[in-house]
Amino acid sequence: MYSLVDGEALLKKLGDRFSKLRGRLTPNMGMEKVTWFRAGGAAEIMFQPADEEDLSEFLKAVPAEYPILTVGIGSNLLVRDGGIPGFVVRLSAKGFGEVERVSNVQLRAGTATPDKRVAGAALEAGIAGFHFYHGIPGGIGGALRMNAGANGVETRERVVEVRALDRKGELHVLSNAEMGYAYRHSCAASDLIFTSALFEGTPGDRNDIQAAMDAVQQHRETVQPIREKTGGSTFKNPEGSSAWKEIDKAGGRGLMIGGAQMSPMHCNFMINTGTATGHDLETLGETIRANVVKNSGIRLHWEIKRLGCFRPGQDVQEFMGQLL
Repeated sequence: MYSLVDGEALLKKLGDRFSKLRGRLTPNMGMEKVTWFRAGGAAEIMFQPADEEDLSEFLKAVPAEYPILTVGIGSNLLVRDGGIPGFVVRLSAKGFGEVERVSNVQLRAGTATPDKRVAGAALEAGIAGFHFYHGIPGGIGGALRMNAGANGVETRERVVEVRALDRKGELHVLSNAEMGYAYRHSCAASDLIFTSALFEGTPGDRNDIQAAMDAVQQHRETVQPIREKTGGSTFKNPEGSSAWKEIDKAGGRGLMIGGAQMSPMHCNFMINTGTATGHDLETLGETIRANVVKNSGIRLHWEIKRLGCFRPGQDVQEFMGQLL
């Protein structure tokens, strides 16, 4: 298994493999600068490709034994304090953040585009059905991967096709059916890096679309800690209930471990109160999962993606080791 080393040393070892790339390679990139939690260790090497072609060249240049992970705008990521081995690809707004109107009901968006911007572009174009993105604190790449949804609408209801590159840098175009969508999940191969997607809505009145977006915003401001260092919803809703209800019943509202806290406003939102480490955040999450199982028998599943390695001696066991 590949193990974490120094990014500078890795770049030197790989020599001139990346000499033709136009994007930026940054060794030992602190992920606390990238994630909304503002916590976690470093990426051994971060690559920000200039565009899809540049990304393809990068993927062809990286030897197969080196792991590659892709991150978006960092909204739903928890990076462990030991860092991320190998390469982290972060798609830039300049190369992957454009939204284009394709027809009277279709938009094409790059995967580094914030969901909120897609909602705004749909409003401007008079395309209904994208108001839900106005309330999702993430990017289109993550929305495609996890079938992000809110206010009764999911990404899968709007996707026509998705462009993606595989580990060898080859292009694939996946249909909606090939994405294999389910609740907060897609079946697309984990090594695919999404670069853009074609979406379809319906013709709409701009005033009606604006009203729907305003309602989404008002709801968020009323019930969610949108001004905190948070990753959004921490756990998926269990069948027949809501994650926040189960956390609340188990006494999780406001619970703190180190600098990490379950929000007193919305207890399915985990926040960094200012000093939280990745270890604090994950320990809090697994403590919540253990308490909910003990209280109601329900096993909550993480919605936030956890990446990287634990520091030696700081492993966090699922359900705090109680129910493995």
